Parts: sequence; C-alpha cells; structure tokens
Amino acid sequence: MSTTSTLHNGTTDSRARQNILIVGCGIAGPVLATLLLSSPQSVASLPQITILERNTAALGSGQNIDIRGIGKHIIDILGLTDEIRKATTGEEGVKIVDAKNRIWAQYAADKTGKVETGTSDVELLRGRLAEILLGKAKRVSKDVEARGGPGVKFIFNDSIGHLHQDDDKVHVQLTKAGERTFDLVVGADGLHSKTRQLAWGQAQDGCLKHLHMYGAFFSTKKEAADGEWRSWYHSPRGMSVMLRPSGTMDKSTILVLLADKSGAISREMEGSERDVGSQKRLVLEKLEGISWQETRLKDAVKAADDFYFDCTAQVQLNNWSQGRVVLLGDAG
Repeated sequence: MSTTSTLHNGTTDSRARQNILIVGCGIAGPVLATLLLSSPQSVASLPQITILERNTAALGSGQNIDIRGIGKHIIDILGLTDEIRKATTGEEGVKIVDAKNRIWAQYAADKTGKVETGTSDVELLRGRLAEILLGKAKRVSKDVEARGGPGVKFIFNDSIGHLHQDDDKVHVQLTKAGERTFDLVVGADGLHSKTRQLAWGQAQDGCLKHLHMYGAFFSTKKEAADGEWRSWYHSPRGMSVMLRPSGTMDKSTILVLLADKSGAISREMEGSERDVGSQKRLVLEKLEGISWQETRLKDAVKAADDFYFDCTAQVQLNNWSQGRVVLLGDAG
C-alpha cells in the first residue's frame, strides 16, 4: 500500500465536513485521525478532528508492544514501517530461566519476519510507538492545514463529564472546556473507557470479561548481565516475571503477571483499582519470597515512576456503536 503522500489525489467530495471527537491520544486515536485526514477527498471535505486526552500529554510509557499481522499492514499504510523498525527494542529472543537464573530453554527471534516467534521482528515500547504515531498525526494535520483544511485540534488535561445525543449530533460536556457538539464521537480511551460508560449506560455494566490475570509493568536501571535477551521466570505460586531490553542503554523493562483464578486479587483491589500506592503494595507482597532477582524487583517497584497495573480483560458488547458514538481499540 502507498503512503499518505499518494493518498491525497484531489478527488472532489460533495459531503459536508464532519466534526469528529476522538477520546484518547494513545495508539488507536492518532492512527484514526491520520487515516481520516489521508482519505482521497478534497481538502474542503476532510473532517474537523478534535483529540481529547485526560492526561497532560500523550502517554510516553508502557510495556513492550509487538506488531504482527494486520498491524504491519497498517504501519505500512501510514508510511511508518522504516521509522518504527528503527525504534525496536532489539530483543534477540526469549530465555526461560529458573530461580537460580539457569537457562532451561531459549528461543531466538526471527528477524526476517517470515516466522512469528515469541519475540516479534517489530517490537518496541508502547510509549515510543505512541510518540511515532502522534508525530505522524501532527505532520499530516500540518500538511492539511497548509492546504486550507481543518487539521487536528488537541485538548489535553480534560475529559468528558457527560454526553447526550439526538438524531443529528452528540452533545459533549467537557470537565474544563464546557459543552461541545460533534457529528461523531469515537471512544479510544482504553479498557475502562469513560466514553463507553456514558454512551452505553447500564447496557455496558458487566461488559468486562476478566481473564483471571493481572499485569504490572515498570522499568529499572539496566545492568550489564541483562543483555538483549528476554529473561522469563515462572514462579510456582502463580506468578510470571519478564525482564526485557528497552532499546536503550540505560533501561530494562519488567512485566509481572499474576494469576487470579480465585478472584482474590480482584476482591483485594476492589475500590482502589486506580490507586498506584495500593497497586505497588500488592505487587511487593506477591514478590515476597520469589527468589529470582527479588531484591532488585522490589526496589524497582518502589522507585518506578512509570508503574502501570491492570487486569487483563475482554470487552463483550452486543454492539460497538451506540447512535453516533463508536468504540475503537481496547475500549471495544
């Protein structure tokens, strides 16, 4: 597929300009904005896009992301394949280790992309991917504006407090910026989507199918022994820990997976799911007696300013759209 430079072919389109709100400036939101502004319409018919993000800036952290299958097709359409490949973590493969760090098995990455292994040939940190995708959206927006089009407006550090819709519009009340009206609202605001809660109401209650697993992600100072392979330790107590390269000289990343078949973690975290202090205390408790790199892991949890903790779950809804509101990415 060709890149966006060849998608602008000057084709005329008589449709009225749409005013679209995308909630979430993570992965899916900027990609959608880029593709919408790259459609083969006249500049006058391209949509006015607003991206709303509740954080003060686009999220610059997050765990390792592997791009496979249709993902590679999309980054090719965006013209970002080369830029993303240059930003990969450089992970050479996976080593399964025991409590004494002895290697039980190892699987090298296939760098040709012909064989999908545990390590994808296109693997990078989520924050780096988000930066690249946002940069692309901004460049495309600037190009559209230079040709007389609307481009993308960004609103950071704000969120939706309320929304209602009629036959023609969606009326959105922003917490800080007041009421706005849009033709379409796209909820790209993650697993715990506020957009989904507001638009679906009680119909979305219980829509999260928990998959009996929690994950904690954080980074730590890289040590010489870390190397460029992923070390993967499975604890006999329903815990799995990965230590991985980040693509930088000074940082390694850690992912702790906690099995929750009984629902004990879910019950323990009820009411404090979004409290980082409580999340860290839980992970520290689970790491007690793990043996493998225990002191280092605990110190990293305490010091981490990029700590992220959440359940693994699947959204199950009868529809991904509700009137003029639609869900995208993890929100759906």
